[in-house]
Amino acid sequence: MPRTIWSGAISFGLVTVPINVVSATEDHSIRFHQYHLPDQGRVRYRKVCELEDREVAQEEIGKGYELTKTMVIPITDEDLRNLPLPTAKAIEIDAFVPLDSVDPIRIAEGYYLQPAGQVAAKPYKLLVKALSRSAKVAVAKYAWSGRERLGLLRVRDDVLVLHAMHWPDEIREPAELLPPPVEVSEGEIEGALALMDTMTVDKLEGEEFQDRYTEAIARIIEAKREEKPLPEAPAPEQPAQVLDLMAALQESVQKARASRAGEAGPADVHELPTPKKKPAAKKQPAKKATAKKTAAKKTAGRRPRSA
Repeated sequence: MPRTIWSGAISFGLVTVPINVVSATEDHSIRFHQYHLPDQGRVRYRKVCELEDREVAQEEIGKGYELTKTMVIPITDEDLRNLPLPTAKAIEIDAFVPLDSVDPIRIAEGYYLQPAGQVAAKPYKLLVKALSRSAKVAVAKYAWSGRERLGLLRVRDDVLVLHAMHWPDEIREPAELLPPPVEVSEGEIEGALALMDTMTVDKLEGEEFQDRYTEAIARIIEAKREEKPLPEAPAPEQPAQVLDLMAALQESVQKARASRAGEAGPADVHELPTPKKKPAAKKQPAKKATAKKTAAKKTAGRRPRSA
């Protein structure tokens, strides 16, 4: 079992659910250390006091806030455990919202919330059932690691999950990143949708969703251990300059279709639309005739609303 990161309770109105917090994810990255190349001696970072110019032990180190260059306010772990906040010892639910109303950019790392003992079993299950039936998520506040945070509570396989969230003022406005104004045709949009249909999958599973970088590092380590030639890196594909967007979409759909067919039979995809030619410009008739044609066109263009 993963270690407990934090212990406390979920505050849900007058209902209290004692819980233990454990990480919901694992990091399988290959880690490296720093070594002195001539003799392979380990290079480490040492903690040195700038005033005494000596290495200090961990028990001599504490936290502090630099008020001025000459004054540091020490902050102990006990101070942080006894913050004057209701969220210091509880995850306080403030509201319930539909999940699709939460911008994904605000959602960060996830944690599993484990019921702490038999006393927590019933209120824990009550919250799980209520959240599942409502199809909503809970928005809560909690205080960890020296700051109050915003969180999102949801259910995954009958287990409560807490996602850390960014505060609204922590999200940068993307307006300055917008591209210059351009026109995109309806045919190009339909072509992009056809490509999306071709690339649609039911689950994020399979070889294409595996960590190939870590696998490549493992192959290099194994080759060096056995003193074998290193695996050759494939030549990177150079992206071509897109001159004809519709042609690029058509070729992308064909490649995706061929790839899907090779994996699991023919794919059900939409054909790309044939670009429509613009009709030749006609001479403008007299004003009276124009008015009649415009009125006729508006009448013909109306369609009955669906029931």
